[in-house]
Amino acid sequence: MTKPGKPTASASPRLFGLAPMVGPETRLLVLGSFPGAASLAKQQYYGHPQNHFWKILQALWPDLPLPEGSDYAGRCRWLLARGLGLWDVYASCERAGSLDSAIRAAERNDFAALLRRCPQLRVIAHNGGESFRQSHDTLAFGLPVYKLPSTSPANASWRFERKLAAWREVVVAAGLL
Repeated sequence: MTKPGKPTASASPRLFGLAPMVGPETRLLVLGSFPGAASLAKQQYYGHPQNHFWKILQALWPDLPLPEGSDYAGRCRWLLARGLGLWDVYASCERAGSLDSAIRAAERNDFAALLRRCPQLRVIAHNGGESFRQSHDTLAFGLPVYKLPSTSPANASWRFERKLAAWREVVVAAGLL
């Protein structure tokens, strides 16, 4: 029983992430931390309209137009055709809202099983600081591992052009540009 005037503490909901988006031609695996609320609601990677992820990719390959708007399946095919793959470091977690700082009781994804599905994988890149804090899992595979600036709208300290330059370096290192 709670005392009048005192709110009850409610646990954050258990959330489950998205399936990996990879293929046999994946050379660069981009790992986020965990999908934000907008991405989970849409069941789409980087589904928040202010996230720079898809804008950065389009800027890297300006001559190969990215399918617009709601054609998420087309965006996925486009991404895989470039040799890119997506996943997150966390399979599930408890979190209220979308901020990485609110992630609690996280369970990591099984990267060893994923690597067997990606025989061409050459580079792993962590999209943001929370993802990179789990890089001990990915460093164990002996591949180059990079920390990229988060494409999240919460990362306002990096201008788009600065993010783009950092991402370009990693895509070049993977041999995709």
